[in-house]
Amino acid sequence: MAVGRQFRNDKRMPSFYVMATIAVFVALCLLGMWMLSSPPADEVVSDGESIPVNEKQKVQEKKESYPQQFEESPGNVDQETDTNSNENPDSQDILGKTDENKQPESDSTEENKEPSSITDKEKLEPEADVDKEDLEPVKNPDKSASSTTDQEDGKTPKEKGQDTPSENESEPDESSGTQSELRTEEKEVPNNNWQTQASESKEEKEKIEEKKGSEGTDSKEEAKIEDTRKRGSDEWVLCDFEGAADYIPCLDNKEAIRSLPSTSHYEHRERHCPASPPTCVVPLPKDYHTPMPWPKSRDEIWFSNVPYLGLASYKKDQNWVKKSGDKLIFPGGGTQFKREHGAVRYIEFIQETIPDLSWGNQTRVILDVGCGVASFGGYLFDKDVLAMSFAPKDEHEAQIQFALERGIPAISAVMGTQRLVFPSNVFDAVHCARCRVPWHIEGGKLLLELNRVLRPGGYFLWSATPVYWKDDEDVQIWKDMASLTAAMCWELVAKTTDPITGVGLAVFQKPSKNSCYENRKQSSPPLCDSNDKPDAAWYTPMTTCLHKIPQEEGSHGVKWPQEWPLRLTAAPTWLEKEKGVYGKQGGADFRADTEYWQHIVSKSYLNLGIEWSRIRNVMDMRAVYGGFAAALASKQLWVMNVVPFDAADTLPIIFDRGLFGIYHDWCESFSSYPRTYDLLHVNHLLDKVKNRCSIKAVIAEMDRLLRPEGWAIFREKAQNIEEVETLVVALHWDVRMTYTSKDEGLLAVQKTRWRPQAIS
Repeated sequence: MAVGRQFRNDKRMPSFYVMATIAVFVALCLLGMWMLSSPPADEVVSDGESIPVNEKQKVQEKKESYPQQFEESPGNVDQETDTNSNENPDSQDILGKTDENKQPESDSTEENKEPSSITDKEKLEPEADVDKEDLEPVKNPDKSASSTTDQEDGKTPKEKGQDTPSENESEPDESSGTQSELRTEEKEVPNNNWQTQASESKEEKEKIEEKKGSEGTDSKEEAKIEDTRKRGSDEWVLCDFEGAADYIPCLDNKEAIRSLPSTSHYEHRERHCPASPPTCVVPLPKDYHTPMPWPKSRDEIWFSNVPYLGLASYKKDQNWVKKSGDKLIFPGGGTQFKREHGAVRYIEFIQETIPDLSWGNQTRVILDVGCGVASFGGYLFDKDVLAMSFAPKDEHEAQIQFALERGIPAISAVMGTQRLVFPSNVFDAVHCARCRVPWHIEGGKLLLELNRVLRPGGYFLWSATPVYWKDDEDVQIWKDMASLTAAMCWELVAKTTDPITGVGLAVFQKPSKNSCYENRKQSSPPLCDSNDKPDAAWYTPMTTCLHKIPQEEGSHGVKWPQEWPLRLTAAPTWLEKEKGVYGKQGGADFRADTEYWQHIVSKSYLNLGIEWSRIRNVMDMRAVYGGFAAALASKQLWVMNVVPFDAADTLPIIFDRGLFGIYHDWCESFSSYPRTYDLLHVNHLLDKVKNRCSIKAVIAEMDRLLRPEGWAIFREKAQNIEEVETLVVALHWDVRMTYTSKDEGLLAVQKTRWRPQAIS
């Protein structure tokens, strides 16, 4: 029995263990199946953002496919260490290093380029500095822009109906990759060496909300876009009042103009902005056409775009503008551009009179006062000369609008009680062709303002009737002008008449030294007080005094810049001993910025699908050194470089390199007509602006300035990009490309012709 019991016990034990083993195995299998069936958890990267595992795998796959994108670029912008960086915790070097993070740069080889119509989010990868875990999923809300499904269904951007490269641009191999040129923009150093147009600048807001990645199917994304448009469209309203199609808020503020105590000094033509920036959307003129491309636009434009016949009638005998069918024709004539010779002969006559002027070499940037339809500036492009033309919005109906529609730089402005919005000593020449400005009255206040902006050694070109007409009034005006200019130490270097056209010309030259001022017998006009800052220009009253010629090393205006085009890339000599905007030595700062924007434009912006042959009027809304404009200098376009009034005053640098610009506050409207720019560039502007007004107000102003089919490129913090994207989608703009990395974003959008319905 004992043996039997033992035998039975031996049989039971193995059975028990087998059963237990099977139970454990089944439990483990069930546990494994449960774990495999559950969704993968997001991985958290070092900066606090989360990336789904499947996105991480996609990044890894792309990294294996395009390994050269993740290699260190040997041609990066100068990366020398700033020895002064510890002096100010806000300073950053030009490469985008910050105390918080280092934003990547990228490069691409000739074998690794993307087609010009790049919009595919999976092809926009950063460089080696970024680990794959640092990428954030791209949110591209517009179906017109390609998404990840574009690669999956095998359709090319052209088949999708996207923009393709212009005929004169080469189309790289479509099988190769590219990446977004995205990097943290440097904050300006709050350095005492850098003045601003604002009496007090608010600190730039740095704390942002954490941006969360979004997931979902294409159908959900499309539904979200449509929902955003429906809801957002209700938030945008039409400017529904008389004259709304040509509305300039700061020049058309009728209530403020009616309350002016006086208009004797053209106060009613100056800026009077509404208390709150308007956010309504300006309507299109009836039968609006896509503007003519340059240079065709210099000679003809669509009448329906600027449907005004006042100048064609008022100046019909002076060859300014004529209507022919559905177009307006500009023969190149003007008040002083007589007979069949027009502006071309007039420009040659000036050069013959003053050979030292040397159009396009010595003289590059000029100011054209009372420009009419700006034919003078339009034909100076043939000489490599940039003319900043201005005239008031007055009874000469739409003259500035004509100029901009033609593709010629111009702003609406008047010489009244306020200084012109330019720094001192920057224009190589100032021109006035029969502009009827009373320079000689009230102590010569208006002429002294031209003296402020004219570069030492620069010329004032005056072809008004007092130069060559002999009636009593003109003879007296000439005597008064001769007396005033002599007191200002301007030298009369020429007074002559064109034998072909009969037009007279007087040329005065501003001194380049202070010796004449010091040796004057009478101190009238007086020298300005030392507290009168010559560069102060934003809402600054004019003064009846002479500013001394700058002589100190480190001041702009001491030396004439190099000849064009060398001055475009040469750092001004006076900048070399200054500390740059980004905290490095000034010259190095300037050169690194120039190289950076050359890289961005060539590797990224020229590959966004923009038809550059149709881009003529461009604005950089936060220009700093003007590097973006310099990178586009070979294109048939011009760039209005805007330096915000509360930013470091770098506008003299922009002029010294042969470009031009203006001061402005983006919580106010720009002094230009609607639909006058083809491309707007926004580079880390919104953080400072939104402390004083809404981003919506800025977008409304951009919509006002931008032509239908025009483009806007935003480089902003991801939070701002998200808000901008929501606003422009609600405006029915087409999102061509959107990309974020860490907390930085890049957004390229194209305006459409959609307008809100008028409220009945």
